[in-house]
Amino acid sequence: MAGTGAGTARTAAGWTLLPLALAQFICSFAGSNMNVMLNDMSRDLGTTVSGIQLSITLFLLTMAALMVPFGKLTDLLGRKVCFLLGLGVYGVGAVLSALSPGLGLLILGNSVLEGAGTALLIPPVYILVTLYWKDVQGRARAFGLVSAAGGIGAATGPLIGGWICSTISWRAAFLFQALVIVVIIVFALRLKDPLPADPGRSYDGVGALLSGGGLVVFVAGILAIDRTPLFAVALLVAGAAIIAGFIAWIRRLERQGREPLISTSLFANRVSDLGLITQNFQWLLLMGVSFLVSSHLQVVRQYDAIQTGVIFTAATIGILVSSLAAGRLVRLVAQRTLILGGFVVTAIGTVLLLFVGELPGGWPYVPGLLVIGLGVGVMLTPSVNVVQSAFPEEQQGEISGLSRSVSNLGSSFGTAIVATVLGFGAGQRAGGYVLAMVVLVVVAVGGAVVSGFLPGRTAESRSAAPQPG
Repeated sequence: MAGTGAGTARTAAGWTLLPLALAQFICSFAGSNMNVMLNDMSRDLGTTVSGIQLSITLFLLTMAALMVPFGKLTDLLGRKVCFLLGLGVYGVGAVLSALSPGLGLLILGNSVLEGAGTALLIPPVYILVTLYWKDVQGRARAFGLVSAAGGIGAATGPLIGGWICSTISWRAAFLFQALVIVVIIVFALRLKDPLPADPGRSYDGVGALLSGGGLVVFVAGILAIDRTPLFAVALLVAGAAIIAGFIAWIRRLERQGREPLISTSLFANRVSDLGLITQNFQWLLLMGVSFLVSSHLQVVRQYDAIQTGVIFTAATIGILVSSLAAGRLVRLVAQRTLILGGFVVTAIGTVLLLFVGELPGGWPYVPGLLVIGLGVGVMLTPSVNVVQSAFPEEQQGEISGLSRSVSNLGSSFGTAIVATVLGFGAGQRAGGYVLAMVVLVVVAVGGAVVSGFLPGRTAESRSAAPQPG
C-alpha cells in the first residue's frame, strides 16, 4: 500500500509539473525561434531585418518590464488565475502575430501581448514549484525540469522554428505556439492553488510604472547607441534616474508602513543577490549567442531558416544533456561549483565561437554551440534554486517576479547589446561578429567571477535549514 501511495504521489506530481514546464518551454521558445526567420519575415512583412530584430528585443523587454508588477498580482488574484490569464493573453498574441500583415501588428501581437502574457504566467510557475515541493531535493528536481524546459525551449527555438518556417511558413511557427498554449490550458485547469487569493491586498501602482518605465527607457538607450549616441546617453541617464526614483519610492512606502511593489529586504540577502546576477548573465549569454550567431549566418552567410536551425541543434543537445543531469548533480555537488563550472565551460564555448566568424561554412560553429549548451544547461537549475530557496513562502510572489524579471532583463540585454555592437561593425567584413562575441566572452568570465562568491555546500545547508516547510 505504501508503495502504491508513493507511486500515486509521484504521478500526481508529474501531472502538476507538466503544464508548468511546458509553459516555461514555450515562452523560452518564443524568445529565440524568430532569430532564424529574420529574412523570411522581413521579406513577407515588407520591413527590414532590423525591424524584426527590434520586435524580438521588445518582446524580451516587455517580459522584463512587467515581470515584477505582474508577479505581485499573484498575491491579489491567485497563482492559478494569473497563470491561466497569462496563457490566454499569450495565445491571442500568437494568433495575431500569425495573421499580421505588417510590422506594426507583429509588434502588437508578439512584442506586447505575448510579452505581457509571459510576464503574467511565468511568476506563478516558479511560485507553484516552490509551494508544491517543500523538501530541498524535490524542489531542486522540479526546478531542474522547469529550467531544463526553458533552456531546451530557447535552444530548440531556432531548430523547430527553422523547420516550420522552411516547410510551411513563419506564420505557422506562431500557430504552433498557440496550439501548445491550448494544450497547457487543458492541463492547467487541474492545478490547485496552495494559497488563497488576497484581493484586498494593496497594490503599488506607482512603483509598477516606475520599475517598468525605467527598464524600458534604459534598454532603449542601449539600442540607440549605434545610431544616435547623444540621445542614447540621455535615455540611459533618464532610465537610471527613473530606476533610482523607484528605489526611493519603495523605501518611502516602507518607512510609512505601507506595502511597496517589491520589498527592499529581497536585496538584503547576499546569496540571493549573487544568484540573481548569475541568472541575468546566463540568459544574456544564451540569448546573446543565439541572436548573434543566427543573425550572422542569415545576414552575412545568407543561410536559410532550416540551415541555421540545424546548426543550433548542437546547443540544443548540450542544454538537454546538462540541464537534465543538473537535477541529480545538485544533490552531489555544491551549487556554487555547478554555477562556476557552467560559466567556465560557457566561456570556453564563446572563445571557440570567437575564431570562426571568418571561416567558411556553418559547421565550425557546432563545437562552440555544443560547449555553450553544456555550460548554460548545468547552471540554470542551481541558480534558480539558490534564489527561490533563500526566502519563505510569503515572499515567493515577490522573489519569483524579481527572479524572472532579472533573467528576462538579461535576455533583453543580450539581444540589445549584440544588436548595438553589430550596428557599430556594420561596415566590417564579419559585420561586427568578432567584437560582439568578445563582449559575450567578457560576460561569461564575469559570471564565473561572481559565482565564485556564492557559498559552498556547508553554507547552503545552513541557509536552507530555516526555510518553512
